[in-house]
Amino acid sequence: MRNVYLTLILLIAATATSFAQNPLPKGDAQLNMGVGLSNRGIPVYIGLDYGIHKDITIGAELSYRGYNDRFNNSRYKHSIIGFSGNANYHFNHVLKIPTEWDFYAGLNIGFYHWNSDENYPGDFNSGVGIGAQVGGRYFFTDHFGINLEFGGNNAFSGGKFGITLKL
Repeated sequence: MRNVYLTLILLIAATATSFAQNPLPKGDAQLNMGVGLSNRGIPVYIGLDYGIHKDITIGAELSYRGYNDRFNNSRYKHSIIGFSGNANYHFNHVLKIPTEWDFYAGLNIGFYHWNSDENYPGDFNSGVGIGAQVGGRYFFTDHFGINLEFGGNNAFSGGKFGITLKL
């Protein structure tokens, strides 16, 4: 138990003394991963953002979700795989936001493949989605933070949250 307390104290000390420079500098990359919000299953995602300008990033993301559904007293399995690209504008310089925070908004376009049991009588289809997002990150250290994003008309239909690792 002493080791757990010591580890927590060291983690708190490290986060209190080291903050990242945000947004993501030109030429740098960060990895994002976590879970999404959806009315059909819980999506998991992994994505990569790349700085192309001091206030602009582009990125790509892969997501998966599976869930079971009842339709006419029968049970069906579904899985959805999504791939999307995004572009975000980061407001840190314009709004003079402290460096441990990162606030952004942008657009995304993606494709999702919906797979259901062969005999499923419903009408879910694969397709292309175009959407928008607004989000933020808080960095505890130079390389580790948490993220929260809200958006719509894509594979998440609501939002997502998780962790960010600067590479």
